[in-house]
Amino acid sequence: MSPNDKAKILSEALPYIKKFFDKTIVIKYGGNAMVDENLKQSFAKDVVLLKLVGMNPVIIHGGGPQINAHLEKLGKKGEFINGMRITDEETMDIVEMILGGQINKEIVQLINKNGGKAVGLTGQDSNFIHAKKLIVKDEKDEFKNIDLGQVGDIESIDPALINFLDSGDFIPVIAPIGIGSDDKTYNINADVVAGKLAEILNAEKLILMTNTPGVLDNNQKLITGLTPKEIENLIHAGTLSGGMLPKINSALDAAKSGVNAVHIIDGRVEHALLLEILTDQGVGTLIKAK
Repeated sequence: MSPNDKAKILSEALPYIKKFFDKTIVIKYGGNAMVDENLKQSFAKDVVLLKLVGMNPVIIHGGGPQINAHLEKLGKKGEFINGMRITDEETMDIVEMILGGQINKEIVQLINKNGGKAVGLTGQDSNFIHAKKLIVKDEKDEFKNIDLGQVGDIESIDPALINFLDSGDFIPVIAPIGIGSDDKTYNINADVVAGKLAEILNAEKLILMTNTPGVLDNNQKLITGLTPKEIENLIHAGTLSGGMLPKINSALDAAKSGVNAVHIIDGRVEHALLLEILTDQGVGTLIKAK
């Protein structure tokens, strides 16, 4: 790439840097971007750059493949209902170990190695994510509930800890584990935590990284520029289902609750964050607030 080409790229990014200066960007980090070494490095560099140019990235990470791999070693198979993991007591111990320990520390280390100041958290820290047991209705019998075990729904989030870290130029890295009034820990879907946190922090953007190009229609073509109403129509039509449902419902709730823009982007693309935030083209589906 010639020096002129580099200068053009920097020039294209300038309006976005000005527009999003001092704005909060909530990022759900998951999928291939968490297991491919090149993608992990590009993600860490992207996050550090966003912080250095004046934005406030807040990271919420998943860890489904890593949890599944550990369960398989123990002879257990991960089971899901509507994109939610069934979590018995033994599985919850593994979730805490993998999410709150292994993965969280690795992300923090990667960001710090690339020049950032990351701090690892779970919702148990300062009890900032209050959870309750998630109740799921049986689709075949509306009067019957499905017991997912220690799977949680968010009761409330206290933003004080995150705001404090942001003010000190730290980058929060959050594992989606909440604490209940019963003192039990709960496994919460990372997309759900990201969406609710974006609402509570009055974030400028919510970015959900996934293993697809974005929201796809029935012909597997990328759809972008969606409104909440159009999203609801896609759900009712059955175009969106399975593991995409928690993601799209979180995006929908965030867009309806004042988050200016929600992006579902392809985490398999190197520097996907910078491409989506700082360029004209972008790499995924944009869901507009209205």
